[in-house]
This record gives sequence, structure tokens and C-alpha cells, in this order.
Amino acid sequence: MTTKVLHLISGGDTGGAKTHIFSLMKGLKGLAQTKIICFIDDTFYKDALEQGIDIELYPQKSRSDMSVVKKIADLVNKEGYDLVHCHGARANTIAIFLKRKIMVPMITTIHSDYLLDFKDTFYKDLIFTPINTFALKNFDYYVAVTENFKNMLISRGFTENKIYTLYNGIEMEMPKKLLTKEEFLNKYGLADLAKGKFLIGQAARLDNVKNVQMTIKTVKKIRELREDFLVLIAGRGEEDQKLKDMVKEYGLEENVAFLGFVKDNLSFFNAIDLNLLTSLSESFPYVILEAAKMGKASIATSVGGLGEMIRYGVDGYLVEVNDYKSLAEKIQVLMDNPDILEKFGASINARVNESFSSQAMAKTQAQIYEDILRRTQNGKRVR
Repeated sequence: MTTKVLHLISGGDTGGAKTHIFSLMKGLKGLAQTKIICFIDDTFYKDALEQGIDIELYPQKSRSDMSVVKKIADLVNKEGYDLVHCHGARANTIAIFLKRKIMVPMITTIHSDYLLDFKDTFYKDLIFTPINTFALKNFDYYVAVTENFKNMLISRGFTENKIYTLYNGIEMEMPKKLLTKEEFLNKYGLADLAKGKFLIGQAARLDNVKNVQMTIKTVKKIRELREDFLVLIAGRGEEDQKLKDMVKEYGLEENVAFLGFVKDNLSFFNAIDLNLLTSLSESFPYVILEAAKMGKASIATSVGGLGEMIRYGVDGYLVEVNDYKSLAEKIQVLMDNPDILEKFGASINARVNESFSSQAMAKTQAQIYEDILRRTQNGKRVR
């Protein structure tokens, strides 16, 4: 009999968690029967509907609105769901109250370091980090998207045999609508600025944890020696103006372009020559997988699961957090050695295709569901 799994997620997600759950839902077709409940009417909900994913909106007035709990419990009990699978802090908080009303196993995926999720806003960090930490302690099982995150949970007192590892996966089929490099640059009015330059890309939220300040400092360092490059920064966030002010202060307007939010990530990666990720903390980021899908190598900080994705000197390079001098050196090595850059891009493309596809991710997730159900009494959680 097909396993029925109900997924809960806020619906305000635009980054890796969104890509993960969309890829997972598609990959699980034929392996499990899945449905998503989200709580915010935003692009996540609309995009899921467009992609034919089974999703319903249970709107919350605020994070503290727990009126949705009874509705979810009724759905689980009436429709005979075997498991409830949560993603993110909002869903985890709802799970605290939901767990009292249902008897099926409850699991959550750890997409990030939960102690850092709200660091950009003082009051959110003060309120929501402790709530999410408490909520996490109440789950039956956990899915970590890297071995590094699994070890993090163990070090914080979570039970090892309740934690599974599931690497993010990406659909390797190329989209029908993919802009060429020229089309992408023309769309953003960058054709003249980019002419004859090596294009470096960074797709990230412009907040503290993504550490784009390191990229700006790297640009300043490279500019001391050369000007034949342009960094395209795709994203928006609370540090938007701060980063733009840095670029202006350093006089780097000819070498840095801010694109704002870019919905078509694959066209972005198709346009650039090299991908950067300078985060303070990461899990198993999709921007590396998306760049790899387009055959583009990455240089990233050695945090989270990045060492599990990028084999140093084989698929790309890793540098220490805030070591912008080393990052500048590595970028120039690849600028001056297109053969190495091409080799790295081909290597990580093959690696992702073999080990980190959405099909591989979904197959592992289905096996995790089956194992969890084997570990419960008649498919039911013991109170």
C-alpha cells in the first residue's frame, strides 16, 4: 500500500527549502502519496499549483494563530495519513500542538542551522529561535540535509538513531525556457557593462548569514590588479542598501551589478562563467546544484555541507569564511585558466547528475518513510 505523507511548510519560502520540497514532491510520484499544506498565500502556493503539485492553503492570521491545528488534525485522521513531515520554524511550531491530536509519526527536515535562522532581526531571534528549538525537541524523527547537520544535531543532544541524512536533489532535465547569455544580459541592461568581461555570479539573500560583504571585499582586492570582470549579485534582503553603499564607497560600480530578485536562476547561471557562495553557514545549498546543472563551477566558503558537495581541486575550490584574499586568488586562477574552469564545471555537473538528482533524493526519502513506519507500532506513534 502506498505511504501517505502530509507535508507542512509556511509558504513564504523562496530559497532552498522551496526548491527542495518541489523537487521532492515530483520525485516521490509513484513512490508515495503526498500533499502540502501551507499557511501563507504567496508565490510558493501559486507556483506549486502551476506545477501541478497537490497543495492546499490553510491561512494563518499570524504565527501565533493555532486555529489551523484542528483542521490539519481532522485531515490527517480522516484521510488516513501515515506520516506528517514538517519543514521550517512555522510548521515546527504548529507541530507542537498537532502532535497531541494525531497518532502518526512526525518528522521534520533540518534545512539550516536553526540557531541562525532569525539572527538578522533581534526580536525575531529573541522570540522565535527558542520556540523553534523547543518544537524541534518534540519530533519523533529528523531528516538532515547533510552529514554535517546530522552531527550538529547530535552535538546538541538529539538522539542519533532518530536522525536520517537526505542530500538535496535537483531535476537535471533542462527547462524549455532558458535564456542565452546575451538574452539574459540584455534583459537586465548589462550588455555594455559586461562586454569583454569575465562574469562571476552570486545568487543569495542579501542578509548577514550569506555574507555578501566578503564578495565586495574580494572585488576590491581583485580591482587592485585588474578590471576585466563583473560580479552579478542576484537577490534582495535587509543588507541590500548596505552592500550597495559598500560598492559605491569602494568605487566598484563598473565591477558589481545588483540584479534584485531573479526568478529564473538557471538562466542566471547559464549567463555567468563562475559561481560564488560566501556564506557564514549553509546546509546543502541549491545554488551550487543549479550552477552545476548548467556546467558552472563554484568557489564557496568551507561551511556546512559544502565540503560534501565540492571536492577541492576537482569540482571547484573552498576557502575559509571571510578570507577574501584567498577567494580573490582562486578567482584569478580560474580567470586565467579557462581549461581548469571548464574541467571543474564538467566534473561537478557529472557528480550532481549521478549522486544529487531529484530522483536519487526521492528514492532515499521514500526509504526513510518506510523505515520510520517499520519502527512504529502498527504504523502508529506511541504516546
